[in-house]
Amino acid sequence: MPGSVPPPSATTARTDAPVEESAPVSMPAMSSEALLAAVVENSDDAIVAKTLDGVILSWNKGAERLFGWTADEMIGQSIRTLIPEERQSEEDAIIRQIVAGRRVSALHTVRLRKTGAEVRVSVTVSPVRDATGKIIGASKIARDVGALETARQQLSESERRFKMMADHISQLAWIADSDGWIFWYNQRWFDYTGTTLEEMQGWGWRAVHHPDHIDRVVKRIQYSWDTGEIWEDTFPLRGKDGKYRWFLSRARPIRDEDGKVAYWFGTNTDVTEQREQAESIQALLNEVNHRSKNMLTLIQSLARRSAPGNEEFLKRFVRRLDALAANHDLLVRRAWTRVDMHDLAEAQLAFALDIAESQVTYAGPDVEISARAAETLGMALHELATNALKYGALSTADGHVDIAWDLADDRFRLSWTEAGGPAVAEPTRTGFGTSVIRDIPRAALDAQADLGFDGSGVTWRLDAPSAALGASRK
Repeated sequence: MPGSVPPPSATTARTDAPVEESAPVSMPAMSSEALLAAVVENSDDAIVAKTLDGVILSWNKGAERLFGWTADEMIGQSIRTLIPEERQSEEDAIIRQIVAGRRVSALHTVRLRKTGAEVRVSVTVSPVRDATGKIIGASKIARDVGALETARQQLSESERRFKMMADHISQLAWIADSDGWIFWYNQRWFDYTGTTLEEMQGWGWRAVHHPDHIDRVVKRIQYSWDTGEIWEDTFPLRGKDGKYRWFLSRARPIRDEDGKVAYWFGTNTDVTEQREQAESIQALLNEVNHRSKNMLTLIQSLARRSAPGNEEFLKRFVRRLDALAANHDLLVRRAWTRVDMHDLAEAQLAFALDIAESQVTYAGPDVEISARAAETLGMALHELATNALKYGALSTADGHVDIAWDLADDRFRLSWTEAGGPAVAEPTRTGFGTSVIRDIPRAALDAQADLGFDGSGVTWRLDAPSAALGASRK
């Protein structure tokens, strides 16, 4: 018609035309028997039909893949071909079940491939009835579960090993969920406490804690539950005999792939004997320190009797003995092991700080040294402070002493710098004090120890291998 819009041609289809949805694809029309046959034939599982006396009637592709025989090879053969000699009785039991009209479900067993190799399978066998309901045969479905069985065996073995390890370690051990609810303990816990899981799960563990410590313990562990921080504490736990023993306890968060706490794994280590030994050692150290001080007091008394009238000598000698006593106190507090440089400086300069207060400063990194090195350096610092109070920067209100140390490049360096005091000059003679400051550190610590006397004040520099002092950063 004139003026009308022509219909779109096959080559110039309108772009604004609605797109028709594709019709769903339907399966070709099949009889129920044909559909069932197709399902059986294409199943990944082995599906086999057999008579009640075990003669194979059908053998699908899944059976060919699983056992290796073709349908032509197996149809008409006995199902017992697949069964190892030692398992033939299984077929007898299966037939009895089928004849009785009962289904055999998920029988995990072993069957044979064409090569003679064994294959682990899960077998389901169902009775087949004719139109009148009479049982005329059986249908068998077999599935390869070798990989599954291997995984189960590995899991079982892993669980067995974990239980063996967990129950035979020396510590009590436990596992909690992300909120701190304990749901597992090892056998050591139950052997020691004489309790059961029902009694201990959740927060039941509080029942075996000492009442003097429980509030503190709960507060600290709850903080870790809330923050995800590693927990560590020491407290007594009651055994099944009613007696308490001390345990060092730790718990570490186990996080998932997103970094969130999934579980807590904790241990309790019996440290009762170690605590008792530490207390005994501390008592012995205190006794040794007490006797050492008595010996120093006796030495002071002998010195006064041996050098009457020489008060200057006696004062310096007594101060050196005091320095040794201060070192003994410090070493006893540190169990005669390692000493922190800040603690050493504070102990040896205490008398000078009481007099000069802010005129003395000391600083350096957190470094620990051996007990032997602490004795040597402590005596040197004490001698320098004594001289500074008597002759040097600390003898005036305007003087100042700066002490600094550092640990770098496997070397330990310690310096004493005086400023603002009276002019100093190198002494014309050297005595025991000089040996304490310079000679003893050189010999004892393989150190370079330099003592300087310039116009601005006394300087002392010590440079030694860190290994000679046992020096290390904390």
